[in-house]
Amino acid sequence: MAVTQDGKSYSLVMFDLDDTLAASKSPLSDEMVDLMRRLLGQASVCIISGGNETQFRNQVLNRIGSFDGLERLHLMPTCGTHYLRFADGDWETVYKEDLTEDQKARALDVVETGARELGLWESKTWGPILEDRGSQITFSALGQKAPVDAKAAWDPDGGKKESLRAYAAQRLPDLEVRSGGSTSVDITRKGIDKAYGARRLMELLSLGTGDILFFGDRLDEGGNDRPVADLGIDSVQVHGHEDTATRLTALLA
Repeated sequence: MAVTQDGKSYSLVMFDLDDTLAASKSPLSDEMVDLMRRLLGQASVCIISGGNETQFRNQVLNRIGSFDGLERLHLMPTCGTHYLRFADGDWETVYKEDLTEDQKARALDVVETGARELGLWESKTWGPILEDRGSQITFSALGQKAPVDAKAAWDPDGGKKESLRAYAAQRLPDLEVRSGGSTSVDITRKGIDKAYGARRLMELLSLGTGDILFFGDRLDEGGNDRPVADLGIDSVQVHGHEDTATRLTALLA
């Protein structure tokens, strides 16, 4: 099973989640649910994101429902440090690589201290600013449930987020500190990014880079989707989930 684009066939299509398949922290639209179901009838699909398992369930699984083809859907929360797949009628964890308690404590302390020192600790927030996702610590400047328009306005050029990322990276040399979503900074084990998740999936499914087509909204230099493209995987830059839907419609035509 495969899909074809520009004369090339791909057996697996990989996606970022927020601002690629859905608005940030939002469920898949009706249109995207239909497209995902159709795509799973033609190829395997992987969704890889910095979000945790709960977000994947809320944004994707609760919307996509149960149908033939779920065994071809691969979910990789927290940048691939956690891998879920459907087997025997339920979703099972294939692996999960958590941070140690010491690593978590240091990461939480550094990112909060840095945000306060840099004037990025906001008083008006929607939900927790700091989250322990097991295999990832995430700082979300406006809280985990901030509305999309507020997040878009907070740091349009990425400068605030980059200043905090650099601050934390300097003080956590044994950990990986990366820019996440529009208002977030993610901290994982060293060497962890979306390329790590893609490599693990290729090993487990016996795929090569030429078998995969990737869609992401942050393929720019320093963007959290760029490491996938740097592996040599054919990658498509999208500008929001509406753009992805248009491109998927063409892919499935």
